[in-house]
Amino acid sequence: MLNYIWLGLMLSAVVLAGFHGTVPKLTEAAFAACQKSVIETAFPLIGFMALWLGIMRLAEKSGLVDIIARALRPLLVRLFPDVPATHPAMGSMVMNMAANMLGLSNAATPLGLRAMQDLEKLNPRPGVATNAMCTFLAINTSSIQLIPATVVGILVAAKSTQPTAIIGTSFVATVCSTVVAIIAVKLLEKLPVYRLPPLPVSTPAPQSDEQAVSSTPETSVPVAPLPRWAPFALLAFFGFMGYVAWNLAQHTLFTFTTDPDGTVHQVRDLTQTPLRAAIQAISDLAIPFLLSFFPLYAALRKVPVYEEFVEGAKEGFNVAIRIIPFLIAIMVAVGMFREAGGIQIISNALGGLLKTIGFPVELLPIVLMRPLSGGGTTGLFRDLVSQLGPDNIITRMAGTIMGSTETTFYVIAVYFGSVAVRRTRHAVPAGLIADLTGVVLSIIICRIAFG
Repeated sequence: MLNYIWLGLMLSAVVLAGFHGTVPKLTEAAFAACQKSVIETAFPLIGFMALWLGIMRLAEKSGLVDIIARALRPLLVRLFPDVPATHPAMGSMVMNMAANMLGLSNAATPLGLRAMQDLEKLNPRPGVATNAMCTFLAINTSSIQLIPATVVGILVAAKSTQPTAIIGTSFVATVCSTVVAIIAVKLLEKLPVYRLPPLPVSTPAPQSDEQAVSSTPETSVPVAPLPRWAPFALLAFFGFMGYVAWNLAQHTLFTFTTDPDGTVHQVRDLTQTPLRAAIQAISDLAIPFLLSFFPLYAALRKVPVYEEFVEGAKEGFNVAIRIIPFLIAIMVAVGMFREAGGIQIISNALGGLLKTIGFPVELLPIVLMRPLSGGGTTGLFRDLVSQLGPDNIITRMAGTIMGSTETTFYVIAVYFGSVAVRRTRHAVPAGLIADLTGVVLSIIICRIAFG
């Protein structure tokens, strides 16, 4: 399906630009997209990939991945029946989902790419997406998000009276879209058109769970037991992190003012609730916690933390370079289609129909852009905020949509590109179904919550 979508975007852009006489601008947009995909997306990703793959290696060598997989085995085995319960892919996927929930995109993408690499090790059909890959992508494109940080930041900058109001609506909408995504991906994989092709005769049979686990280097490395004093060190670490989280929550709940005589007053921020302050504190502390806890735990397990971190970080460069062609392909097509006016033409054509069913026409450009480009959607949302105001119900609908949907085509292109999968099977329709569910529920929930 991705082949037809990409071809359709490219041809439509050229045809529209020819009719409008904007072919030179189309050329500029294509070259600008090439530069952005490499300079602004792939190159910065090298650093993030190196950091998080290094941290992931420490988690594997210390046995944390195995602990995470065992703890979540009942749920993960049902979602991913083709993946051995203690395979490292389980831990990578859980960490990616957790990062997405906290809105930590810089951590979520490298962890997601690592999960795809782990899943590819179990793939007997190179180049063809497995059921586990499609399920992971469907969950990823509809992932539950506790804090849509980008949207909240834009609303704060626009002086919204309640910039965090969309946190609750986004959470409810994205929980529902995730459930729908899981149901859709499980039903679609059973359709004849999306069934896996038979294995070539020369391909060995897939390994059993025991064989797969025993042959995985990460789980075959002996791990030293924790020393007797380790629980006290971990308790002190968690105690310190708890104190920091409490301190962050207090600063979120209160602001401080200083009188001319130097007296400091603590003033309660009426836009914040204890729950929102706690969620914000957890989000702020999540990355520092991971960057300190994983090395500490690995050190207690007598893992040479510096050497292992560097070994893991080396993989980051190769992965980031490998996805550049896929980034260029999708970002050039999207950039050309947008510059040619394709989004606006579709919006104008569907405007009358959407009004009759109660869909705000102002949201259509954001809805059409969201699966294609995160940056483009953010720009449209900023324009909407400036036009309607940060507290308008349509603005809050748009913010909820951004918080409960994902850039589906970008995620699929990057994640599958990292493991050279070209036949994506039902990943695209499942992701789009999740996006549509998020959009519809965002409008309904905002009408209920904000009138």
